[in-house]
Amino acid sequence: MPRSILEEAKLHPAIREHIAQHEAGIVKQVQDAVAANAVVVIGMAANPFPKKACKTLDAAGVPYRYLQYGSYFSGWRKRNALKLWTGWPTFPMVFVKGMLVGGATDLQALIVSGELKKLLA
Repeated sequence: MPRSILEEAKLHPAIREHIAQHEAGIVKQVQDAVAANAVVVIGMAANPFPKKACKTLDAAGVPYRYLQYGSYFSGWRKRNALKLWTGWPTFPMVFVKGMLVGGATDLQALIVSGELKKLLA
């Protein structure tokens, strides 16, 4: 089932550039990290789930790049831009070989099933 995304044709031309440039720097930073690393975890301070994802990867011996953006009290606009870009509503966001695979629980399921090794091969 394809993700429901508002078509660009449904955006008034006067706001298209504003939408395209909304927190573009953080999106570019994440895109660059995802392009340069096999596994990337995007998280935030004080959230236990990004830590869980990192510990899971450490236990599996999988190297990764970790990017942290703010906490519950700061950086929400930047994190919101990432949510809008990916469509993923929570943190962490885990990317494997350029593909968003979900969060900590989804990562654990990939490891248990052996699919993470296949994705990294």
